[in-house]
Amino acid sequence: MFTNILIAVDASDLAAKAIEEGVTLARKTGARITALTVAEPFHTFTMDPAVVEDTREEYKKHTQEQSSRTLSAVAAAAQQAGVACETVVKENEHPYQAIIDTAKSRGCDLVVMASHRRRGLDGVIHGSETLKVLNHCDIPVLVG
Repeated sequence: MFTNILIAVDASDLAAKAIEEGVTLARKTGARITALTVAEPFHTFTMDPAVVEDTREEYKKHTQEQSSRTLSAVAAAAQQAGVACETVVKENEHPYQAIIDTAKSRGCDLVVMASHRRRGLDGVIHGSETLKVLNHCDIPVLVG
């Protein structure tokens, strides 16, 4: 059924649901996993407190550490389930675009991701990466 499932994760608690569903589906279908996390590029001018307080080097180190922690959760779950897993970190202003590009370039036939379910003003301000993937991706998307 599926041969390569992209599991897109961030550092949120919601990512655990996507990991669980993606790994279970991969185990049941014999698919391998491509685990992806997307880091925002460093910006000199920003209102993001994580960037304002860091130098470019500190920010890069911090995002590498966070990405490693985030992806290690997927890799550990995959290993425990006996599923092959490759981890990928992409840097992109638009996470949804990095998810779509990675899914296509890695030959993924399903994208699994969680939704923060942002609505109202929060949805307008932050947008929904999940909704953007759903609207722009021609690969099936499973939302947990």
